[in-house]
Amino acid sequence: DFPLMSREIRNSIDKLSGTGYTLGKGGGQGGASGRRPGGVCAPTAPHPTTPQEKGRAMIHHTESYAGKINRKLQKKQRIIEVATGRQKADLVLKNATYVNVFSNELCTADIAVVEGLIAGIGSYAGVQETDVRGKIVCPGFLDAHIHLESALVSPGEFARAVLPHGTTTVICDPHEITNVMGTDGIDYMLQATEGLPVDVRFMIPSCVPSSPLDESGANLDYHAIDSFFEHPRVQGLAEMMNYPGITGGDPGAVAKIVAAQAHHKKIDGHAPDLTGKALNAYIAAGVYSDHECHDLSDALAKLRLGQFIMIREGTAARNLEALMPLLTPEYYHRCMFCTDDKHPSDLLEKGHIDYIVRKAVSLGCDPILAVSAACHHAARYFLLNNRGAVAPGYLADFAIVNNLTDFQVETVYKKGRLVYHRGHLTDFPDPTVEPYLRGRARDTFHVARLTADSFTCQRPRGVIGMVNGEITTTDCGYASAVDLQRDILKIAVVERHQNTGHIGIGYLQGYGLRSGAVATSVSHDSHNIIVVGTNDLDMAFAVNHIAQQHGGIAVVSEQQVLGNLPLEIAGIMSGDTLVHVNEKLEAAKEAAYRLGVNREIDPFMTLSFMALPVIPTLRLTTRGVIDVLTQQYI
Repeated sequence: DFPLMSREIRNSIDKLSGTGYTLGKGGGQGGASGRRPGGVCAPTAPHPTTPQEKGRAMIHHTESYAGKINRKLQKKQRIIEVATGRQKADLVLKNATYVNVFSNELCTADIAVVEGLIAGIGSYAGVQETDVRGKIVCPGFLDAHIHLESALVSPGEFARAVLPHGTTTVICDPHEITNVMGTDGIDYMLQATEGLPVDVRFMIPSCVPSSPLDESGANLDYHAIDSFFEHPRVQGLAEMMNYPGITGGDPGAVAKIVAAQAHHKKIDGHAPDLTGKALNAYIAAGVYSDHECHDLSDALAKLRLGQFIMIREGTAARNLEALMPLLTPEYYHRCMFCTDDKHPSDLLEKGHIDYIVRKAVSLGCDPILAVSAACHHAARYFLLNNRGAVAPGYLADFAIVNNLTDFQVETVYKKGRLVYHRGHLTDFPDPTVEPYLRGRARDTFHVARLTADSFTCQRPRGVIGMVNGEITTTDCGYASAVDLQRDILKIAVVERHQNTGHIGIGYLQGYGLRSGAVATSVSHDSHNIIVVGTNDLDMAFAVNHIAQQHGGIAVVSEQQVLGNLPLEIAGIMSGDTLVHVNEKLEAAKEAAYRLGVNREIDPFMTLSFMALPVIPTLRLTTRGVIDVLTQQYI
């Protein structure tokens, strides 16, 4: 609905109207992204769906500063009129029992809503009145840290999955797609989330790639990401995984923190088991939170030094039970909930933040403290000062549950609009992503066709030992060939971003495969193609199949595809529905199990972490097996 504009014209409009646009970025060191022609891009205004909304959107993008103030003044005056009772509210939740996160109690009153905000608490009349007697009104839930790509579906489909669970805001780290597409990946996610009924805020990826030993689709320094901090939906710098770089004073790593602070933004942490003076240095550098705490001592050490603790309960990592002692009056105000990664089956079968609240309560947590950790604390931490509570001036985001034990979400409001009620979700259009980015996201595989000879190795290679239920590994020595009796398989990582021809080869023990091969382009964090197999021919076939369909997961045997999930968006997400993606994913899992994969593990999630060179002990990159502790190839 808007023409492409030069950066200069766009920035001039920004200054006058306060509207935000996605900035076309150039590459960082090593080439951050394929820059779009002319360095221009489309605006990221909320996606208008009616002629009236389109007209208002155009006005908002051309209005003067004085016009903007006048428009907001009229809105504010209407809120005051409703709050004082001189006008009817748009919506009143009558006889509401709501969670008061300020006084830690249940209160009962009418809740008046106008212009998407709560105007008053008390006795009110409204154009629309809904009696919620007998239910509990909670503030909309907030996920403090998630990689949306982990759900394997588009952001719009993710929103459809979590809205029925009361989630109205998420803090997203687009780390996965940025490793594939560079800054174009950030632009893609900003556009793909604009105007969704779940408010998607962003933390800009700090470590692309995750390690100098890795090969991703980009190499981003602070210059490449700096201008993103001016976007109105960007809250800060995402998890600083390179804690050795920070504690060692590495200029490149520290510069990203300095840049984020220069824009008055938050910096999230990622430093499992960091202690002593190294932890002091990490926090002193400006890292304000951590979501990697897996035991109480680690969490308390960080909390006592001033960090906020994100209690993680997702698919790949579950830390709630270990950190339950934090959910007490003594510590809970420094805690919030996050999922980090949430896979399709978990979203469909368990839920989202509501599941964490429900589980926390079942483990003995005070329900009101759990609700506070599920909304208010994260909102306060990220300076989202108008959400996370039921009070005048706050967004009318509500998750209405049946009671404080079951926490079954029955009704959800977003900015005063009913978006979900007892199984019925109000549908909405997916945001428009400009053609350049859509095309770019579907053309991320640059790898030559492979043959069995591509996986020939002439010398012994390191054996990566899997640990059931963990993503850590052990050093199991060396091997020169596949040995099914000892459960030793060949594993390879194929570079797919720059067509370098690099293929790292090693061996894997503990996976259980007895025939065929399993391959996936979801391969943390650089998302090259990782494949494990009993023979080179099936391994080549599986990789070629993944590349040909522009990404996904494949289970093959005797050059036949037995299980397949296409992931055509950057090789890590599907444009299909969550239900269909989950059906294909579960069918592929079952095919892998039939070929002998250990049923104690997730065949694909476990495999995807074997290429992550920041988690001990051994990992595989496009150049071979490395010892993570020494950062040396073996």
